[in-house]
Amino acid sequence: MFDASNPVAILVPMLVVVALTFIAFVRMAAARGAAAKQMDPSFYRAQLGGHEPEPAVVAVRHYHNLLELPTLFYPACLTAFVLGAEAVGTWTLILAWGYVVARLVQSAIHLSYNNPAHRGMAFVLGVIFVLALWVNVGLEVLERV
Repeated sequence: MFDASNPVAILVPMLVVVALTFIAFVRMAAARGAAAKQMDPSFYRAQLGGHEPEPAVVAVRHYHNLLELPTLFYPACLTAFVLGAEAVGTWTLILAWGYVVARLVQSAIHLSYNNPAHRGMAFVLGVIFVLALWVNVGLEVLERV
């Protein structure tokens, strides 16, 4: 299904993380909408004068997490794509998909039983995959300089 000789293959893991981010956004909007019905609506002007219910806080934090480490994942994938088929090899795809799996596991934990130790292990694994992805792509860049 994913041909390592086709640079477009690196865009598929990106699409999965993009889809997860939009799903998290919808979930956050729904949680905040439900919270706004219980709270003073003026809270949302500057988030002062109260606290959101835990489900809303978790949904917001989950969405914000998807705007942090993925900012290193996306450019690594795009760099590999721009470099072409040589850069989008088997290892590049394994590392990109490894990050996606770690991110999906982290999200599943965060949105279910939310054990910080388990969630943290998935996060660290994701960081390792992104770091390895950048080393892999960086070596390809350095070969071309």
